[in-house]
Amino acid sequence: MFRRALHCSVVPAVAVFVAMYGVSAAQAGEIPQAPGHRLVSHYDGAPATAVPVPREAPPRHPFLAPNGRSGMHADAAGSATYPWSGPLGKNPQVSSEKIAALGGECATATFDSGGRLVTVCGTFSGFKVKLLDPRTLGTLAEYQLPQRSSTVEAITSLDFSKIFKDTSGGAYFYLDDQDRAVLADSRQHILRLAHHQNRDGGWTFTTVDDWDLTSQVPHDCVSWTNLWPSGTCDPVTSVMPDWDGRIWWVTRLGRVGTVDPATGSLRSVRLDGEEIQNSFSVAQDGVSIVSDHALYSFRATADGTPQVQWRQTYDRGTGTKPGSVNQGSGTTPDLFGNGYVAITDNADDRMNILVYRRGVDVPADQRLVCKVPVFRSGASTTDNSLISWGNSLVAENNYGYENLTTLLLGKSVVGGVSRVDVRPDGSGCDTVWENGIRSPSTVPKLSTANGLLYFYEKEPNIWGIDAWYLSAVDFRTGERRWRQLTGTGPLYDNNWAPITIGPDGTAYVGVFNGIVAVRDRG
Repeated sequence: MFRRALHCSVVPAVAVFVAMYGVSAAQAGEIPQAPGHRLVSHYDGAPATAVPVPREAPPRHPFLAPNGRSGMHADAAGSATYPWSGPLGKNPQVSSEKIAALGGECATATFDSGGRLVTVCGTFSGFKVKLLDPRTLGTLAEYQLPQRSSTVEAITSLDFSKIFKDTSGGAYFYLDDQDRAVLADSRQHILRLAHHQNRDGGWTFTTVDDWDLTSQVPHDCVSWTNLWPSGTCDPVTSVMPDWDGRIWWVTRLGRVGTVDPATGSLRSVRLDGEEIQNSFSVAQDGVSIVSDHALYSFRATADGTPQVQWRQTYDRGTGTKPGSVNQGSGTTPDLFGNGYVAITDNADDRMNILVYRRGVDVPADQRLVCKVPVFRSGASTTDNSLISWGNSLVAENNYGYENLTTLLLGKSVVGGVSRVDVRPDGSGCDTVWENGIRSPSTVPKLSTANGLLYFYEKEPNIWGIDAWYLSAVDFRTGERRWRQLTGTGPLYDNNWAPITIGPDGTAYVGVFNGIVAVRDRG
C-alpha cells in the first residue's frame, strides 16, 4: 500500500514537470521559476550583525581538505560548522544554475584550494562530478559516473520513489588534502579523482586511483544489461579516511570495510541484519558509524580489518516514519565537546537526541549522558545530521517530507528546530530553545564567524505557491533574523541536499534542478 501510494504520487509529478518545464537538452542558465514568484514576499527581516560564537573547532583531519571545505558535514567530526561568515542578509543576491533538463541536483559541495566548487550532481543519466566556478556557477569540468541501479529500477518500473531512498553512488564523497575527490560509485568501486588546468585554460578530471570492492561486496545489481538479477546488490553508501590514511567504506546492507591506499589491500566485516544509510565520522580515537540498530565505534587492526571498540543500541521504533529513509537513526554521528558523540533515535512518539561518552573504557551503564525528546508528539523525526559546536547540538524536524512531490501545491511539514546543550559538568542535557521554522529536508549549517544558523524554509501557502527561502537564525536565541526567497516551484526543492557556506561567504543550496547561490550584494 505504501509503495503504491508513492508510485501514484511520483509518476504524475514527473509528468507535471515535463509539461511545465520541458525536457529539451539542458542549457546553462537560471533554474526556471514556477507561477507565483511575484505574489510572495522576497525578503523578510533585517540584516544581521556578525557575532562570532567562539569555541574550540574540531581538529583538522590530516588526510582531508581543511575544515569547511571537505564534505557534506564540513569536517571529519560531522559538526556542520564553518569557520567563515555566511551571508548576513544585506540586500542578498540570488543566482542559480540549471544542471540538467530534469533533475541535476548538486548535493555535497566542497572547495578546492582555489575556491572552486567540487560537487556531485545527480541526473537521470547518472551522477556527474563537476568543477564549478564559485561566482558564475558555470561548469569548468565534469566526470561522468555510472548510472545507479535505483535509477534504472525507477525508470523501468515507473516508481521514482526508489531514487529518493537511495543514498549511494557518490552523494557522500570527500575532498582530500590534495584537492582530490574520493567517492564510491555504483559499480562498488572507490575512485580518487584529481582535476587540473590544461594549457588552453580548460579543466579536466582524471582518475588517479580505482579500487574494486566487488571481491568484498555483492554486486549483482540492476542495469540496462542486467534487468533481472538473481543475486544480491549491496550499494556503497559512504567513504571517509581515518587518521592513518586508510579509506573506510560502508554499505547499505551493513558491511564496514577499509582500503589501504598504498597497497590496495581490502578488509571488511558484516553487521548481520543491519543497514547503513548515513555517512560516518572520524576522530583520532576511532570511526563512529550508526546503523539502523546501533551506534558503533570502530578501529582498524594491524592488517586493516575493522574491529568494534564498543556498540550501543538505541530505540529504533516500530517502523519507518515519513521523513526517514529507514527504520533507524537518520543522523551521521557528531563528535564534539569533551569526548562526546551524538545521534538521534527513531522512537515512536518523540524522537530523542542521544549523547554518549565515546571513550573505550567507559562502563556500559555510564555511556549515555542524556536522552532528550524533541519536537511534537507523533510528528518527530530527522534524516539529517545534527549541528554541533562546543557543547551545543541543533536538530531539525523533517517529519512528513518524503521527496519533492510531498510539498507540492503550497503544502509544508510541521517543522521545528531545537537546540540542546550538554551541561558543563556532563551530568545531563537541557533544551535551550525551540522554534517553529519549517525546514523540510536540508542539512542545516552554522557559521561560527557570524553566529547564524542557515536553514532552507518552506511555509504553507493557501494559494498553492511553493516558495523556498534561505533562512538565517540566531544561534544564541533561536530567533529568525532574515530570510531570502530563492525560487518557487519543485525545481527549487532541495530534496535532502545540504546548505554549504563557501569561503567567500556565499551560501549554496543543492536543489532538484541544480544549485542555488545566495550572497550579500556588494
